[in-house]
Amino acid sequence: MKVVVVSDTHIRRGSTRRLPEELYRVLEGADLVLHAGDVVVPEVLDDLQRFAPLHAVQGNNDVAELTAALPEQLDLDVEGVGIGMIHDSGPRKGRENRMRRRFPDARVVVFGHSHIPLADDGIDGQLLFNPGSPTERRRQPFHTYGLLEIADGELRRVTIEEVR
Repeated sequence: MKVVVVSDTHIRRGSTRRLPEELYRVLEGADLVLHAGDVVVPEVLDDLQRFAPLHAVQGNNDVAELTAALPEQLDLDVEGVGIGMIHDSGPRKGRENRMRRRFPDARVVVFGHSHIPLADDGIDGQLLFNPGSPTERRRQPFHTYGLLEIADGELRRVTIEEVR
């Protein structure tokens, strides 16, 4: 199963910003899409769910209709792999312990907020995964998104891809 992971798209109504063409090409082959918050407007979710089933959590910049519709956090089982999702994982210091406590059964915790791409070990084999942002890189050298490959109840591949 190919899971495309994005966060912090920050696309507003009337803006000229849009998702990069490269991401659309990748979405064509997606089996599942995860958005870790700061969608901002529902039209972005409508766009993403044209490609594959979609799960999203609310971010701190989302419009009121999204914060009312989206959960603050999610616990998913994706082909036998537990995935926890939240927008803001809090400060770097103590993140591993916080995420293990919040998502004790998750093999992967997907989050966003900082726009800093990260695929790092947490506690007891938990993966902490921030895909960065495909549209707003801030101080990062590239726009990014994430890919997870899951098969036979295992996380087989984890990558953070640079948008070129």
